[in-house]
Amino acid sequence: MKDLLLMKGARRLVTVCGNLKAGEEVVIVTDFATMDVAEAVAKAALEISDNVNVLVMPVRTIDGQEPPAPIAAAMKKADLIFTPVKHSITHTFAVRDALGEGARAIMLTQYNTTMLERGGVFGDFAGIEPLCRKVGELLGAADKVRLTTPNGTDLTLSVKDRPSNPHCGIVRQPGDFTTVPNIETSSSPVLGSAEGVIVADASVPYYGIGVLEEPIRFTVKNGRVSKIEGGRQARELDKLLAKQGAPEVYNIAQISFGLNPDCPMEGVMLHDEGVYGTSHIGIGTSVLLGGEVKTLTHFDALMWQPTLELDGKVVLRDGDWLLPEASVIDGTRAAA
Repeated sequence: MKDLLLMKGARRLVTVCGNLKAGEEVVIVTDFATMDVAEAVAKAALEISDNVNVLVMPVRTIDGQEPPAPIAAAMKKADLIFTPVKHSITHTFAVRDALGEGARAIMLTQYNTTMLERGGVFGDFAGIEPLCRKVGELLGAADKVRLTTPNGTDLTLSVKDRPSNPHCGIVRQPGDFTTVPNIETSSSPVLGSAEGVIVADASVPYYGIGVLEEPIRFTVKNGRVSKIEGGRQARELDKLLAKQGAPEVYNIAQISFGLNPDCPMEGVMLHDEGVYGTSHIGIGTSVLLGGEVKTLTHFDALMWQPTLELDGKVVLRDGDWLLPEASVIDGTRAAA
């Protein structure tokens, strides 16, 4: 009976999000920690296409580590890729190269079977898409960005001439990639432009940290984190990054906004990052986001109630978008 429950979510991944067509080549990259999810997705995909390949690799040691070369090669031949893995391979050359060859990709980091039964995968992807793309349009046209929160975040940066990345939970065209279910829109700051303070008060859903016991404060200078302060979780993160021995792991790589009201905040990456009304700052690798930095890892620091100013105009205040496209979500929340 459990399998029947999983198939409802798996079919949404394959049909609503992946737009799989008969005869397309599907590559499912997984590891020994997430094979239950891979199996459910494979079953759903086999209902549409006979060309379904499940490739199993050892669990990566850290988020951002490249997959093995044979798997990277297979990804470049795919029409549609799913990545149910424990540690993220999203910010890797393997994914970037596969997209360059025309693959569509849906990233499923830290996916567990419960996420196929409830939560963000059942969100209204098509209904939220106009807001997702509008935020992308605004970021793509902006230069100066200021992000603030009631808990002390005050970060400025530039996204001038940077591409925006609307991840609306749907892939249609060759080269499209998205994360599911965390509908989000992001941009990568101009290298070295970020200055100020980030106070993560929601989650750092990487490295086993999860929902925060107390805020983590990041001081940012010349586009990099220069100091990490806080309690036990802050100390763990500080120690892990220092161990990498690469200054680029402190790069401010991304500014992003969660847009899926069906995502809960629970310490799971693809739910946390999609929570409507939150923002996150990505730190480390930026090459898949329009930046220049490829380093050993990438992680995100999430915060509640962000206010976003683009070239002096407030478009998001305390987690509420001041945009007509947000009315669909506001109506959904009011009816809930």
